[in-house]
Order: sequence, then C-alpha cells, then structure tokens
Amino acid sequence: MRRLILIVTIGAAVLASMAGAPQADPYKVLKMAKIGGEGGWDYIYADSAGRRLYIPRRGSPAMEATDTRPAADAIPTRLSVYNLDTLELVGEIAGVGGNGAAVDPKAGHGFTSSKPISMFDTKTLKLIKTIDAGAAQPDGIYFDAFNERVYVFSHPTKDATVIDAKDGTVLGTIDLGGTPEQGVADGKGMLYVVMQDVPGSVTAVDVKTMKAVGHYSLGDKGRCNGLAIDAKNQILFAACANSGNPPAQPAVPMMVILSAVDGKIVTSLPLAGGSDGAVFNPATMEAFSTHGNGTLTVVKEKSPTTFEVEQNLQTMNGARTITLDSKTSHILTMAQEFGPAPAPPPAGGRGGRGRAVPGSFTIVMVGQ
Repeated sequence: MRRLILIVTIGAAVLASMAGAPQADPYKVLKMAKIGGEGGWDYIYADSAGRRLYIPRRGSPAMEATDTRPAADAIPTRLSVYNLDTLELVGEIAGVGGNGAAVDPKAGHGFTSSKPISMFDTKTLKLIKTIDAGAAQPDGIYFDAFNERVYVFSHPTKDATVIDAKDGTVLGTIDLGGTPEQGVADGKGMLYVVMQDVPGSVTAVDVKTMKAVGHYSLGDKGRCNGLAIDAKNQILFAACANSGNPPAQPAVPMMVILSAVDGKIVTSLPLAGGSDGAVFNPATMEAFSTHGNGTLTVVKEKSPTTFEVEQNLQTMNGARTITLDSKTSHILTMAQEFGPAPAPPPAGGRGGRGRAVPGSFTIVMVGQ
C-alpha cells in the first residue's frame, strides 16, 4: 500500500512538473519546395476548395550586358498554378501576370490584379477575357463569396474596382479614402480594407451599397499592409510596420487588434518584422503575419478581449506575403535567394539588392 501511494505521489509530481514546463512552439516549417522559375512576384493565393495555389509571376525583357551588369534573358509573364497538397506545378497561363489572384470556386472563375485585369477559367487554365480598370493600378485583390464579387485595390486612385465574378462585369468603384492594401470580409455584407498610409486606418465598406461607412483610426501605427478577421467575434487584426513617430522613435512593427463593429482598439502586440500580409484561422483561433525579414508571428485569440503572441517562427528571408489553406490549416508563403549585395555608391547611401539566384524561388509550407 505504501509503495502504491509512493508511485501515485511521484506520478502526480511528474504531471505537475510537466504542466508547469514551457510548451513547445506549435508551428514549424513542414516543407520548402524549391520550384524555381524566374520573375517578380507579390501575393500568393490558396484556393482551398479547388486545391490549387496561384502565384502570378511578372516578366521582364532581355537585357544586354553592360560594364556593371551581365546580360539577362527575357523572362515571360505568366500565372503559375500549383497543386495545393504536393506543391507541384499544375500549369501556367502565359501572358497573365499582375500582383495577386483570387478565385470564385462556385463560378470556376479566377482573376488577377493586373492591368488590364485578367479573368480565367480555373479548370482549363485558359484566359476568358481582360477587363479594363480605367485609371486604376491594380495591386491587392479579394473575392467575397457573400455576393460573388471581386475587389481589386489601387494605390494611386485610392479605390476598389468591383467586378461580378460570374461574368466579369465591372459594377463600379468604391472610394476608400486612403491607400489600400489587404481586404477581408465578414461574409455578411461588410468588407474591411487596411490603409497603407501613415497614420494607418481601416475602411469599412457596405458591399450592398458599395459605399464606405466607416474609417477606423489605428492611432500612431502606420505602413499597415496586412489585415485579417475573426468574423464570428467581429475582430480585426491589422499588421503594421511601424508605430510611434519615426525617425524620432524606433519603427516597431505591431499588430493592432480592433473591433470590426466600431473600430475600438482592443490591444496592440509586437510583430517580429514588417508585415506584408495577415490571415486568421477560425479553426485554431489564431492570426498570422509574415514579414520580409523571414519571420512569421502567431497571435492567439484566447477570448474576444484577450490576445497573446504565441510564437515567432523563422521561415525564409523575404517570405513576406501569406495565404491560408483552410482545409489543412497550413500557412503558405514564398521567397527566393539573392546573391551578395553590390557595394554602396561612392557618395554614400544604401546599396542595391543582390541579383536573384537562378532557380531558387521557393514555396514554404508551415503547419503543426
């Protein structure tokens, strides 16, 4: 009997010790697929229903050699499409580039934020038509299943072009009152778009009237490129590159967490780098932000009023944009390697970035 009590006591002590021990970080890099392929890139988009991953690649003309630069072959503009599970190339649509892509899984139509905007068939990977966006310079893009519309955001015109995803008709534009970056919707008729300006803000849009109905200030936070939403609890996560008053104060990256109902700020948490994208996973109640310095910050929503930084994960230098595969809860980002940076100019100032290493373009998959 005494021996049994001793065993139970020791077991209880071990369990107590384990309960008090720090828990391992939940997320890790599951896969790094070096897919290669040259050309510029910006956004990455996961179609969880269709199991496809879309990455527009911007091309460039051939260049002759100079005293300071070797010759370079022409790089074709194309939309590269990958299997979302294996990350193997499925196909490409030649001549379709731009910054980002979005898909209406119901209609089977995809769109790219290019000039002109491209509309394509997601099954055949064939271009359906191009869409004139007028003076807009398409950058970010978002599909809202609420009314099957695509929103294409433009920096210089500070608006969103609204497109019917069923037939590609331009329905109008929305004045956003600032320089738009990422947009998210609550699935009930509201669209939210984060503004890149300093100071930063979020514009709330009634998609039924296509009018801005609110502008939520982010205080002293600015250069905000990422936005995610917990639609159930009406919480927004705005990922901003700086706070305070640079250069007088350090440009500390922060995630501002605020109410989608009235814009009231709940709290702000530090990010591991300057964000260029954010997502929220309702299955795990976590928000994610990716940064150009090759880090990913995970913010846990413990309740609608309580949040904490759960993890900062190293991914790949330059992996700054993000997408969520809602079926697997995998996070995907991308980057490429660069050679040594050239020497700074003799007159001073910053030097340029090194040349991209051929074949180094990589998709990074993160999960538990």
